[in-house]
Amino acid sequence: MKFKTLRDVDVRGKRVVVREDLNVPMKDGAIADQTRITAALQTLRYLHEQGAKTVILSHLGRPAGKRNAKYSLRPVAARLTELLSAPVTFVDDCVGEACVDASHALPDGGFALFENVRFHAEEEADDPLFARELAASGDLYVNDAFGTAHRSHASTAGIAADLPAYAGFLMESELAALARLTDNPVKPFICAIGGAKVADKVSVFANLLARVDGFVIGGGMANTFLAAQGIDVGRSLRDADLAPATTIIASAKARGVTLHLPIDCVVAAAFDADETAVIADLAGIGDGMILDIGPKTADAYGVTLRGAKTIVFNGPMGVYEKPAYQHGTRIVGEAIAAATKAGAVSVVGGGDAAAAAHALGFAAAMTHVSTGGGATLEFLEGKTLPGVAALERAAGP
Repeated sequence: MKFKTLRDVDVRGKRVVVREDLNVPMKDGAIADQTRITAALQTLRYLHEQGAKTVILSHLGRPAGKRNAKYSLRPVAARLTELLSAPVTFVDDCVGEACVDASHALPDGGFALFENVRFHAEEEADDPLFARELAASGDLYVNDAFGTAHRSHASTAGIAADLPAYAGFLMESELAALARLTDNPVKPFICAIGGAKVADKVSVFANLLARVDGFVIGGGMANTFLAAQGIDVGRSLRDADLAPATTIIASAKARGVTLHLPIDCVVAAAFDADETAVIADLAGIGDGMILDIGPKTADAYGVTLRGAKTIVFNGPMGVYEKPAYQHGTRIVGEAIAAATKAGAVSVVGGGDAAAAAHALGFAAAMTHVSTGGGATLEFLEGKTLPGVAALERAAGP
């Protein structure tokens, strides 16, 4: 990947349109989790220190191309003002004469947060005229929103055709960390993968099979792999179609890649019947539901992970949100942390993997925890990310 970064340009006195991912969860009109805001601070503080006139763009939620007060970024402007210790002017739209005027009125080192770009249907359509209107408020464009890099939208891709385009520090660090998984990773390379369905991550398996030495598999997808091998998993969550799992098993065998699967599990009578949870071997599942990997499996996975030099954690081993089913993910996380301390590179995929790492306390021990959900997944699938491709095109040959 070849693109220009903020270090390649003098921003002093320039109007810099920076796309951040400030799509924070809201509850009763208040910010419930400011993780995405804090992730943007390095780039924003740098622009402030370098004397840029910074115009911040973002989306919030899914307002379906219409103005909706529920999805206003106004509360985010207030929180940014607190975190940056500098006033952040809120502008009630993202395009138009008032926005352009507001960008020119900013002092060097000043900030303005424009209203939700998704209040305009043209944003998600990547409309070139809308992109040009966004660009009118800047002299330079910075994409720091890795979490939306997989979207071909006006503020993440189209605008880069109208302004000199650069990667922000968060975008740069995300891509550098993920590249360590795909560009000559140090072996052994192990992927710890979980989640509900194999079908959701077929492309991840297909892309990583050429790179990893093994997978340790948990979550609902482990049940699908077990079922594909003729093991009765009772009423456990699994894919109805076993063909993708069967294909992956055959491909792994042909490539010499080990698929580590559960040898025991935590089984309950029903999803909400935690009091019935017991440890069972694979022959003792009966008509129960598998809700976590068992202790023998967790220990075996731990041994594999502690011996790895490159690790990607791409999903929990069980229903970690419930205390009864946290053990498997916790042990796997502790093993990855130990390997990292010993010198391994560890990357936590976004979404549920990052949520589990934070919830169970091992996120801080990882080399990198991605802020991207869908973007990280598509990167691991080997797909081109439109936001990154736009930066590469802007950089030229």
